Amino acid sequence: MRKNLNKSIKNIALIVIGLIVINVIANTFYKRFDLTTDQRYTLNPSVLTILDKVESPVIVDVFLEGDDFPSEFRKLQSETKQLLEELVAYNNNISFNFINPIEDEATRDQNIQQLNARGLTPMQLNVQENGKTSQAVIFPWALASYNDQTVKIPLVKNTLGATQQQLVTNSVQQLEYAFADGISKLVNPKRRKIAVLKGNGQLENRYIADYIKSIRDYYFIAPFTLDSVSNYAESTLKKLQEYDLIISAKPTEAFTEKEKFVLDQYTMNGGKSLWLLEQVAMDKDSLYNDYGKNIAIPLDLNLTDFFFKYGIRINPLIVSSMYSAPITLASGEGSDSQFQSYPWTYSPLAKGNSKHPIVHNLDFLKFDFANPMDTIKSSTQKTILLQTAPLTKLEGTPREISLDMVNDQLDPKTFNKGPQTLAVLLEGTFTSAYNNRVKPVTINNPKNSSSPTKMVVISDGDVIKNEVGRLGVEELGFDKYTGQTFGNKEFLINVANYLLDDTGLINIRSKEIAVAFLNPEKITEEKTKWQLLNLLLPLVLLGLFGLTFNYLRKKKYAK
Repeated sequence: MRKNLNKSIKNIALIVIGLIVINVIANTFYKRFDLTTDQRYTLNPSVLTILDKVESPVIVDVFLEGDDFPSEFRKLQSETKQLLEELVAYNNNISFNFINPIEDEATRDQNIQQLNARGLTPMQLNVQENGKTSQAVIFPWALASYNDQTVKIPLVKNTLGATQQQLVTNSVQQLEYAFADGISKLVNPKRRKIAVLKGNGQLENRYIADYIKSIRDYYFIAPFTLDSVSNYAESTLKKLQEYDLIISAKPTEAFTEKEKFVLDQYTMNGGKSLWLLEQVAMDKDSLYNDYGKNIAIPLDLNLTDFFFKYGIRINPLIVSSMYSAPITLASGEGSDSQFQSYPWTYSPLAKGNSKHPIVHNLDFLKFDFANPMDTIKSSTQKTILLQTAPLTKLEGTPREISLDMVNDQLDPKTFNKGPQTLAVLLEGTFTSAYNNRVKPVTINNPKNSSSPTKMVVISDGDVIKNEVGRLGVEELGFDKYTGQTFGNKEFLINVANYLLDDTGLINIRSKEIAVAFLNPEKITEEKTKWQLLNLLLPLVLLGLFGLTFNYLRKKKYAK
């Protein structure tokens, strides 16, 4: 007996020691396994790079909390919590809280007002349960705080015409990017510099203010003119090369050959650029006159040969599309006037036609009097970023444009030109527009071929233009008459991030996540059946097990 007792004690001691060793190893070598087919819980390497820079507490307050959420948004809530748990597991300096800002009736109105003041606007949802529809208000936002800085993080990715399930699917796919982007703003100091070109009739500051405000979180921004090129081309080029990206927003005055040459050499030296150009002089604002009409005429910016060499051509035609944003006009007189929306084919809606991270999961963009663009064989790699819907037609210029056109009957048969390209990404090695040509100005060591670089060209300057109302600058892409928000701002932010991003953050946008939802109609129809099945089936199985066990027991011991 003593021998058996010693053996038992020895076995127990070995088990205890083994458990201690296993726990020590488990604490030392921490590992999580993602068994999902779409690897939704595996953080992108770019995200891990950002998290490595978090050296002091980051506190995330999530306002996606409440009891009366639709089932689809409870899914978004759950995915948000799981993603944040992954961030915390990688870096314990991150913590998060879920807060319901409208739970307490006494402070509800005050909280809503404070959140609105910070730009955290509420969202109204339809809740369908038991065949009944009700309304719910949620705040799909989070606030991340780090070292006395705070950024807001949107949790819902709006898409024009999307159902609540589609909205949640798009939002879940963007969660990792949204949080990584927010934390990146907090921990990464601004390093890149952007020059906004002036001096060639570009848009005034107030019309690009919302976009500039949006990218100011990432980059240093300053205006830059080419006025000194005529006399000081070399020094102007050197100053321009101090910037990593140049933006030219809707120039209306022609560029001189000297200005073009400096811009060309900026590109040859690896500079990135974003061009928003028009080859037709026409603006929607110019129609709001006593006659309600104006003449669209070709606009010569002296850039055709410049971009032709790089591989694109913008044509002096107007794109007219049946799939377009409406125009809102006042009807009636005096106090009886009312605003009404009409079809307006000159505001085509465009969407990304590829899986490129710039346009992935992006809402429709609104254009105004856009021009069609062709790609041409050249040394650069070309990616079409935005195209119109297939039902389009092209209108030549000069041409009279009148607001009375809203009353015209549209014949789909005439819209037969197919999808029109409105935005192109150029990448790789560029050949100088002045290769094998006489240089218009002398600079030291001009280059005929560039180092690898990037450029985005958009054939409409109004894509970047925000409205300016009585209360000041309005959000880019927001239509105050219809309440719709188009994807203009997000697209342009993505463009800047892609052209300048050295952490690969923009590539997170390409992540695909399959989100499964229950069928609400089936739930309503079969709710009682499944409730009874889940309630009674376990009891029936338990009863059968008990009867069978008793029968076998009696049979065994009856002998």
